[in-house]
Amino acid sequence: MKVVIAIDSLKGSLTSIEAGNAVRQGILKAIPDAEIIVKPLADGGEGTTEALVEGYCGEFASIKAKGPLSTPVNAIYGILPKTKTAVIEVAAASGITLISDEDKNPLCATTYGVGEMIKDAISRGCRDFIIGIGGSATNDGGLGMLSALGFKFFDSQGMPVGEGGAALAKIASISTKDQLPQLKDCSFKVACDVNNPLYGHNGATYIFGPQKGVNQDMLEELDQGMKNYAAQTKKCLKTDYANFPGSGAAGGLGFALISYLNATLTPGIDLILDAIDLKSSVVNADYVVTGEGRLDHQTAMGKAPVGVAKLAKKYGAKVIALAGSVTKDAAACNDEGIDAFFCILNSVVTLEEAMQKETAADNISSTGEQIFRLIKSSFSCLRQN
Repeated sequence: MKVVIAIDSLKGSLTSIEAGNAVRQGILKAIPDAEIIVKPLADGGEGTTEALVEGYCGEFASIKAKGPLSTPVNAIYGILPKTKTAVIEVAAASGITLISDEDKNPLCATTYGVGEMIKDAISRGCRDFIIGIGGSATNDGGLGMLSALGFKFFDSQGMPVGEGGAALAKIASISTKDQLPQLKDCSFKVACDVNNPLYGHNGATYIFGPQKGVNQDMLEELDQGMKNYAAQTKKCLKTDYANFPGSGAAGGLGFALISYLNATLTPGIDLILDAIDLKSSVVNADYVVTGEGRLDHQTAMGKAPVGVAKLAKKYGAKVIALAGSVTKDAAACNDEGIDAFFCILNSVVTLEEAMQKETAADNISSTGEQIFRLIKSSFSCLRQN
């Protein structure tokens, strides 16, 4: 029997690989000769770096980078040594959780630190990048990131425009001659789950700006700045991605990555499934085990377990999902390729007790064991008949 395990992290309890290995131990108690493959899983958002580094025996790198409001932060990213791929979460340097609600300032907030992370990874030999762009505090169109990589933006007087969303309206010319030369050899794959354009009423500023501190008085000013930025970019690069789906992601960072770094934007789960090469593993698999901390209707709307299930179904595997908690509306997951799902709690305990690492590992392992004892029994009956 071949079983592939790809479980998202149980946040606060188990990492993706810890959860997968715990299930593996349980299955082997039931079926000692089972062929089991454990893969890391994430959706391109928080936890992606940790999952891929742990899953591929990578390493963490850290630098002192400029935070969203220019205060230095310790930005951590991952390096996968076999392919020299850097795994970067934008939130590590420019995340909204790095500043308080009172300090949010989209006019000044910058992605400069993201550029510093990319530059540092290049200095360590990385040429391939996986970037998760969720959770940013910025609305600068990626201007800061590009500035850190050597692109220069000038006003009508030939002076640097500065950083932050307020600088976009000032751009009158752009220079690419001092860009980091290694960029031409780099490949950027970006996990992006939104389709918004750069500007307009469905763009970065109007849709995502308010959560970053954009008030009514700033909306039109910042949106017009984005429009000017797009026009000047088109003039300089002879490209026009302002209306490309996802260009408005992360306060316009998507636009910068596509336009200046030739990045490809892909739904987060699709990018990660490709990165972990799950397809080659599920071929000829009898069962695929997936899951996450909480299984609910949002899971059915395209989160990691459903992404795994859809791929598994292409190859005829049965899909089982395990979760720390399961809501009534999780039944929608059955319509999205998950054949059956199970809550791993085996006794009445407090939330704090349930989330303890040892308890969670024991629970998910024992649940996996019992499920596969039943499967083994069913296999035996089929053989006898």
